[in-house]
This record gives sequence, structure tokens and C-alpha cells, in this order.
Amino acid sequence: MAPKALDYDSLNENVKKVQYAVRGELYLRASELQKEGKKIIFTNVGNPHALGQRPLTFPRQVVALCQAPFLLDDPNVGLMFPADAIAKAKHYLSLTSGGLGAYSDSRGIPGVRKEVAEFIERRDGYPSDPELIFLTDGASKGVMQILNCVIRGEGDGILVPVPQYPLYSATISLFGGSLVPYYLEETANWGLDIQDLRQSVVQARSRGITVRAMVIINPGNPTGQCLSEANLREILRFCYQEKLVLLGDEVYQQNIYQDQRPFVSSKKVLMEMGLPFSKEVQLVSFHTVSKGYWGECGQRGGYFEMTNIPPESVDEIYKIASVSLSPNVPAQIFMGLMVNPPKPGDISYEQYIRESKGILESLRRRARLMTDGFNSCRNVVCNFTEGAMYSFPQIRLPPKAIEAAKKAGKVPDVFYCLRLLEATGISTVPGSGFGQKEGVFHLRTTILPAEEDMPGIMNSFKKFNDEFMEQYEDHRGYSRM
Repeated sequence: MAPKALDYDSLNENVKKVQYAVRGELYLRASELQKEGKKIIFTNVGNPHALGQRPLTFPRQVVALCQAPFLLDDPNVGLMFPADAIAKAKHYLSLTSGGLGAYSDSRGIPGVRKEVAEFIERRDGYPSDPELIFLTDGASKGVMQILNCVIRGEGDGILVPVPQYPLYSATISLFGGSLVPYYLEETANWGLDIQDLRQSVVQARSRGITVRAMVIINPGNPTGQCLSEANLREILRFCYQEKLVLLGDEVYQQNIYQDQRPFVSSKKVLMEMGLPFSKEVQLVSFHTVSKGYWGECGQRGGYFEMTNIPPESVDEIYKIASVSLSPNVPAQIFMGLMVNPPKPGDISYEQYIRESKGILESLRRRARLMTDGFNSCRNVVCNFTEGAMYSFPQIRLPPKAIEAAKKAGKVPDVFYCLRLLEATGISTVPGSGFGQKEGVFHLRTTILPAEEDMPGIMNSFKKFNDEFMEQYEDHRGYSRM
């Protein structure tokens, strides 16, 4: 009997190739254990509110009023909501064509795109065109839209940093393209070597692959490093020489935990490079309301901005966006509020600053607590988390542990992470889910657990790790770089 379209054997093969470690085997096992009543600390996803981060008050007040506009007509509204939140809600409702229940333009509400453009201009010091900004359901949807336009078939390659966030490997598989890895150097604080980049392109071309785009994640996920301006200039010059479109994943730009390397956008560096680069290099930059000190992951709000993309191509990208009719409208309001927050003198300004500063300062302390905690453990080394929301320690597994993993039919770092989960309830993601050098093993954890819980979590990790190493160590040496 002929198979039906959604029988497993007749599914699109590209769908079966997709791997997504962040919600993979470890997450599924953690969910099972949670159902059995075990306390699980989900550090596998950068999901701040799920780990207890409180939402910022002002944006929630504004969106609450936009969601329930009849409250604006209530004579007591001023007792519940500050005047600036009321004014802001009226402002955003006036930009919509029927409130939050109506579709917007497929690129997003024009007034909000204008606010995004003004934010980019303030940040970079260079003009931004609202017509080249698309609002999206989180940054991930924007990345998928652009990759869908770039990838024409398996002969097309996308340069992706390894370790990488699996959105990229999964989407490239889904659209039938080829991932071309370039390795970040752990011993150089996850820096990028331009010679390695060239080598990756040469090797891909020798296999008949046309490299068409390059992805950078800055600050890095899962590695947490911040790219220097010098590094960004090298990357942009490389994209110019190789005629690559640069996809700048900059969703963690507000998450910086040191002062030596502040975040600098790819767009700003490109504009400062001047001609011919500033008019020739194609760049698409992504941002979101899910990260920073907002952490509004469930709202699904994001944007991308296009630089040096021909008008005909922009029209085609608009056509693809139109297939979904409209991005999520409440999320567009969140995006407007993120790029245009309360200003000095506004009633809500001091509370907004107090809340956002409190979150960022706590994240900075947690980044230090976690890095120091890992580095105090036997056979664990971890670069400091300069930015983003993750630690990516290297676990130097004894040979006996690697043998035990093979016997169990598991990748060694999956074996270690499963044992960690069963012993402590800490749900992490194995480094193999992001890519890593042969024979080197990592895990990724968020720095998001509540600050008061962090010492207990790190003690629990240390106790497990010491016992694991004691069990498998025979002093013959370890996996190492």
C-alpha cells in the first residue's frame, strides 16, 4: 500500500535531518524526571522569566492597556497606571489599524519601525531607513526568512561559527543547504582567526560548495565572548573580498559583563570603514526582546535591518513575509518599548532604570560566580562569560569515562550531562549539540538561575563532578585541546 504524505517514510527528508540540541535528548529526559516529581533546574535555554526573572513593570503596564483598551476609558485608570504608561498605550494604539487584534503591515507597524530606525541611529551614529527594517516573531523567524532567501540548494554553503547556536544548523538543514563550519579558538577566549575562515572557504569550494553567507553571533552563544572592533573589521573586509552577505546575530547586545570589550554593532563598524565597504558589503542584523534585561522570550518580538540589499531583493523578502500576513502585534509594541523606553523626567523612568540595572548587575555577578565555580572544579576549564547568557566550560573527560560512554552508546559529553542531570537535576546542553573540536568536550548552561540559588547550584555541580572524576580517573590523562 502506498504511504500517506505524513507517514514517516514519506516525510520531507530535510525535516528528518534537523537536529536541535537545546530541546534534545537531555531536555526530554529532564521533562520526564520533572513529571516523576524530581526538582529540575532548566539551564538549557536562555529563558530568563522561567528561572524567576521578574518582567519590567513599565512595558507590561503599556501592553496591558493596549490589550484591554477599555481600561483607558475607566475614570479610575490613573489610580492603577502611571500617566506616562497611559500616554504610551494611546500612542501605540493610534499606530495600529484596529488595536492588537488587527493584522499589521507584513513588515510590522510603520511607526514602530521608525522607532527602531531611530534607536539604531542613536546607537551607531549613522542613518537607518525604516523601510529596510522588518519586525519579526523573535529574531529566529527573521534568521529563517533570510536563510530561506539565500539558500538555493545543497550546493550553497553558509559559514557558521563552531560552537554555534543550533538555530543555524537546523535551519540550514531544513532549507537543504550546507553548513560550512569555522572554528572559534577556545584558548584565545573564543576569538576568530581570519586564516581559519579562509581555510574553511577553500575546503568548501574544493567540495563544490558555493559559500554565500557568513553568520556571526556577537556576543557569542554558547561561548559568551564579545567580538572586538578589529575582529569585526577583518570579518567585514573578508565578506567584501568573498562577496558574502554577513548575518549579524546581535540579540545579546545589552548583555555585557565586562568593560574592556563593549558591544559594537557590525553596522557601525561597516559605516566607519567607509568606501568601498560601506556601500558594497551586504549586511542583515538581528535583534530581539527575548534577551537583554527584558527576557520577554514568550512574547516573540524581533527585527532585522538590511544594509546594501538591492530594492528588488527587499521586495522579494517582503513578499515572503506577506505569506504570514503579519508579525505578532503585541510583540511589536514590546519592541517599540524596548527601543524607546522611558526617558529622564518621565514618571516611570527611575523605576525602569532601577529594575533594568538591577537585572544587569545581578547577571554580571552571576557570570563571575559561575565562571569561578567551574574553574574551581577538577578537570573543568571555563573562559569568563564576557556577554550573552551562557557559560561553556570544557570538561576534560578521563579515558575511562569516554569508554563508558561508548559502551552506553552515548557521545561522551551527552553521557556526562545525563549523569549530571540524574544526580543533581541540573539540565544542561552537551557541547556536541553546538559543535566542537574532535576529542574536546563541553557543556552549555545559562547564567540565569536566581542569584541566591547560584552558590547551591555550583556546589551541587562541584560535588557531582568530583565524584564523577573520582569514579573514572585512572591518572592516565584526559581529553584536551
